[in-house]
Amino acid sequence: MNRGLILKFENLVQLRSACRQLRTLSYRKVYRAQWKPVQSSAHPVWSLLLYPQFWQKDKLATVTLSQCRHLATKEEAKKKKKKILLTKGEVEIKQKMTVEELAAAMGKDIDHIYEVLLYTGVDVSSLEPDSLLPEDHIKLIVKKSGMKYKSAKLKEEKERENTDAVKRPPADPALLTPRPPVVTILGHVDHGKTTLLDSLRKTQVASMEAGGITQHIGAFLVHLPSGEKITFLDTPGHAAFSAMRARGTHVTDIVILVVAAEDGVMQQTIESIQHAKNAGVPIILAINKCDKPEADPERVKKELLAYDVVCEEFGGDVQAVNISALKGENLMVLAEATVALAEMLELKADATGLVEGTVIESRKDKGKGSLTTAIIQRGTLRKGCVLVAGKTWAKVRFMFDENGKALNAASPGIPVEIMGWKEVPSAGDEILEVESEQRAHEVVAWRTYAEQQEKMKRDVEVIEAKQKEHRMEYEKKQQKFAHLSWRQRKAVLYKTNKHLMFSKPKERTEVDENTLSLIVKGDVDGSVEAILNILDSYDADDECKLDIIHFGMGDISETDISFAEAFNGVVFGFNVKANQSIKELAAKKGIKIKLHNIIYKLIEDLKDELNSRLPPSVVETTIGEASVLDIFSVTVGKNKIPVAGCRVHKGLLDKKMKFKLIRNRDVIWKGSLSSLKHHKDDVPVIKMGMDCGLSLDKYVEFSIGDEIICYEEKEVQQTTSWDPGF
Repeated sequence: MNRGLILKFENLVQLRSACRQLRTLSYRKVYRAQWKPVQSSAHPVWSLLLYPQFWQKDKLATVTLSQCRHLATKEEAKKKKKKILLTKGEVEIKQKMTVEELAAAMGKDIDHIYEVLLYTGVDVSSLEPDSLLPEDHIKLIVKKSGMKYKSAKLKEEKERENTDAVKRPPADPALLTPRPPVVTILGHVDHGKTTLLDSLRKTQVASMEAGGITQHIGAFLVHLPSGEKITFLDTPGHAAFSAMRARGTHVTDIVILVVAAEDGVMQQTIESIQHAKNAGVPIILAINKCDKPEADPERVKKELLAYDVVCEEFGGDVQAVNISALKGENLMVLAEATVALAEMLELKADATGLVEGTVIESRKDKGKGSLTTAIIQRGTLRKGCVLVAGKTWAKVRFMFDENGKALNAASPGIPVEIMGWKEVPSAGDEILEVESEQRAHEVVAWRTYAEQQEKMKRDVEVIEAKQKEHRMEYEKKQQKFAHLSWRQRKAVLYKTNKHLMFSKPKERTEVDENTLSLIVKGDVDGSVEAILNILDSYDADDECKLDIIHFGMGDISETDISFAEAFNGVVFGFNVKANQSIKELAAKKGIKIKLHNIIYKLIEDLKDELNSRLPPSVVETTIGEASVLDIFSVTVGKNKIPVAGCRVHKGLLDKKMKFKLIRNRDVIWKGSLSSLKHHKDDVPVIKMGMDCGLSLDKYVEFSIGDEIICYEEKEVQQTTSWDPGF
């Protein structure tokens, strides 16, 4: 019996020893511990306690350990890692690869890449399997793995065949026939360009326009009594429409420069001269408003000499005609001068073959869809022709002249409005006729593809620049925290960014309040372009951010209201309408719709909207000033309160107002008075020349010579510093 108890006791001791060994193993610091299952014994460990058997001491530890899963120690993991790192081979690498792609190229698992990166300065915590690795990291990983790398040959993409439409070769001179000259009228705003054109074509366009500003470009064919035809392009003179004036000169043969006789050369006059010279187009000078008493045509001619516009009477080649567009004086002389110059230029074109032209203006019409005003430069346009312009195409359904009359054909030099476009092309786009709709699809597809390739190229450049910038920032941070352990580094980063976690919602609100989101709608492409060009000059983002979330042509729609609601924006419309249902919807959702037909009024309204987003500034208005002449103190309870004996030398001191104490031009204190006395009596106001005693709401030691300033704070609405230039 005693022997049996002794054997049981020995078994328990041996079991306790085995448990200690297991506990020791489990407490070891193991790097990437791996438990490996082994074949279990017929007798589990817990059976030792219930059914103890008489095992030998050396066998007990062995059997007990065999019941557990095998633990890979740090030393074993290192050995295995060394084996992986010593694997030889050559890896094809690209300039940029994901973690997953690199692992596949090396024939390893993703864990291997992470293990290698642990021995480098790369932050592994932010890496995912689809994270891009820069080339220098890729090379480092391959090198640390004991492999060699070589740059993979770029897969040569099968070059896409260029299917773009191009202009035809120059025509045989024998096929050329005379065409009407295309004349652009340029000049400063309100110098009478539209009145001149109106007088030439005998319509009342000028009386319909707002503020004397031609709001967008128009093309008209004028029939002269002599039977000659002249195509006129009328461009806005306002500063905002610089791009439209430039576009007009690129499709024109002759420029008529209109200058008011009483105003002389102005800013847009100089710009118009520059456009004409850049395009290599001859100029005819029309000095308008010569019927006015203050008119001085000779002064205008002399002023133009400074800009290399030399009239014939000064030995130059520029014809000058004194006219009165309003009264119709000398208009035929101007027309004859234009025809004479056109004859000298021998303007001819090929009226056969595929059509070529230029989009002068484009717009959307509710009933007609997408429309363009174009000048035909080659070929004859007819119904059914398939045209391509930019990234859109059209099968011509109808053509109209400037009066809305349907046309069957349009020859070179003739302005025409084309109906049938799938989308609205941009003003200035080249129009080319193609053989079929299928061919048009090919051209548009190619142009879209070419634009995408160009965009991708630009995007890659931007991304690479950003990545380089971020990498440099990261490396700077790493150097800054290089002496710290990862725990210390984590603690420092947490303390640094702690305030951001709590301030983000507030910051977001502030950003939203200081951002003006805009939806811009215009009647034609040129109007929208002009407004966007003005907005491009906005340079006051530090005051209020300007965000254009949508722009387009046509009347205000429900989509525009939805955009404005989503972004808390304002809808600005130029020469467009908003029907009653749209206005009611906007009012219901609290969306502002601002409609204008004069460009500078739209910009003024926009500036007012920007001003309303700016926080008010506090302005101090001085009410009175006093000097400290004496200092004494008064005991109130257990406290001594400093009191200043003062004399008011400017304005008055009002106890209700705010005060500040100035010493040697520095503000020592700001606040309110706790008391204001005159001859021991509490008073609300001390006037100029009177003496008083005063104490402050805080303990502040006075000095003789200090200045006491009484002032009032007022909130004043700030105004934006943005100057659009007109």
